Amino acid sequence: MDALWMLSVLLVLSVLLLTSSTFVFYFKKFFYVAYMMALAVIAIPICILKCGGRDIENMRVIRFMVRHVKYFLGLRFEISGLQHLQTDGPYVIISNHQSSLDVLGMMEVLPDRCTTIAKKELMWAGTVGMICWLGGIVFINRKKTSDAKNVMCDAANKVLADKIRLWVFPEGTRNQKGDLLPFKKGAFHLAIQAQVPIIPIVFSSYNNFYKRKEREFNSGTITLKILPKIETKGLTADDVTSLADQSYGIMRSAFLEISGKTPQSNGPSSH
Repeated sequence: MDALWMLSVLLVLSVLLLTSSTFVFYFKKFFYVAYMMALAVIAIPICILKCGGRDIENMRVIRFMVRHVKYFLGLRFEISGLQHLQTDGPYVIISNHQSSLDVLGMMEVLPDRCTTIAKKELMWAGTVGMICWLGGIVFINRKKTSDAKNVMCDAANKVLADKIRLWVFPEGTRNQKGDLLPFKKGAFHLAIQAQVPIIPIVFSSYNNFYKRKEREFNSGTITLKILPKIETKGLTADDVTSLADQSYGIMRSAFLEISGKTPQSNGPSSH
């Protein structure tokens, strides 16, 4: 009887997965969150045993454990420009931000001794929040500008002192509108203060396979284009706006190119 019941459930699931795009959307979303939390349960003790607690070296463990998740979601990545990450010393990576799926692309190319800046709410996301903390992720309160500036200042000092790399999303929030949002200035203040180069990474649009409003989540290919580094040596706080605008321009052009989109009018950086 139990076997028959299980067979019936599997049959219903199979029919729904084949016929209902909305069911597929929610099923994949639930699976993604649940599976990442389960992976974190395994990774937490490994990270504690390996490094004794919070340490950027734990990102190696996280990277290793997450890289296979794309296969379960039917995603693949095409990557170009990996040679641009072969840069010695610290630097700041900036990329566009469309959804939590960005984590999968990040883990495809994440260099050693690199962590990211994330919203403070993520710290309370159960086992995922714990593994993020163990990986040395820098948490920022986006609602308090003064706190955010202090975190960025501390992050710049940490980049220099510990010779680490930081991954920042200058749009400041997730965006799936088919273009880039204006950039906030924090990442550029950070890079100039630390006098380290910026390496832009662009994710192609997810709209051909993932549409949140329409409840669609199909298989698809994501293109990651790593652009040449932008030097900041000799730049001062007066150059932040021009640096942000320069970065925005080259990243938006790359985004439209790899996404097969037509250029539209859009603003550069914001304050």
